[in-house]
Amino acid sequence: MRYAFLDENSKKEIRRAILKAIAIPGYQVPFASREMPIARGWGTGGLQITLSIINEGDCIKVIDQGCDGSLNAVNIRNFVVSVTGNKTTTDTKKATIIQSRHRIPEEQLEEGQCLVLQVPYPEVLVNVEADSYKQKLMHANKDYARLWVLLYEDTARFGDSRISNRYPVIVNNRYAMDPTPIPRYDIPKLNNNKALILFGAGREKKIYAIPPYTEVEPLKFEDKEFKIETFDDKKCARCGTKGVFMDEVYNDDGSVTYYCNDTSYCDKKLKGEL
Repeated sequence: MRYAFLDENSKKEIRRAILKAIAIPGYQVPFASREMPIARGWGTGGLQITLSIINEGDCIKVIDQGCDGSLNAVNIRNFVVSVTGNKTTTDTKKATIIQSRHRIPEEQLEEGQCLVLQVPYPEVLVNVEADSYKQKLMHANKDYARLWVLLYEDTARFGDSRISNRYPVIVNNRYAMDPTPIPRYDIPKLNNNKALILFGAGREKKIYAIPPYTEVEPLKFEDKEFKIETFDDKKCARCGTKGVFMDEVYNDDGSVTYYCNDTSYCDKKLKGEL
């Protein structure tokens, strides 16, 4: 059986697309998305990137919205192991490749690590322009006026943008980019991150990237502060941590219990490793 499921020519084509994406931060590079043994929309783009860059020495971590034990994360992890035999981990620091759906790990990533984000909708302009040809022209001309108008209308009517996830960012002062459905809380982590961040959209056949130490800024007005989700003085019911992204669990009596969204971070806090 071939290593990492994909044939060598497929992996070479995907790696070439990755290299171009790294060379032009934020630019969407088309690629010939392959059929995978999971449904499109469930991480095929991210999985193809992972299987194209993984080698025998890599240790992989897979998370779904911060959780190592969710159905999507477990299935993808088991599949990667079955076609590579590579080691896996739930520890963010020990992983060389981290494939994620909708979250960036709580712990700071380091040089040499690669974060692969699964992308459902790669085009940041889709909500303001439906025509794909016009979208390309707007990117080519760095014409993001309609995004600014959308942001202005929200700010004028509601005092701030209503975009809670997929908040548009500007990469390397050039391309507007969809950062995937990560929460606003994770947007600042993209800026000057030490790790290589790769984005794969299998259904839409696009790959894009944020190289290490690249400037990434949220789309915002100069006189408006970019606000992220806050949980005030709430603390995790399991490890007691404050100031991290939380999951809200509603109890039968109507009360709300908070838990760390990042299960690896919560486990380490509980063990006193952080």
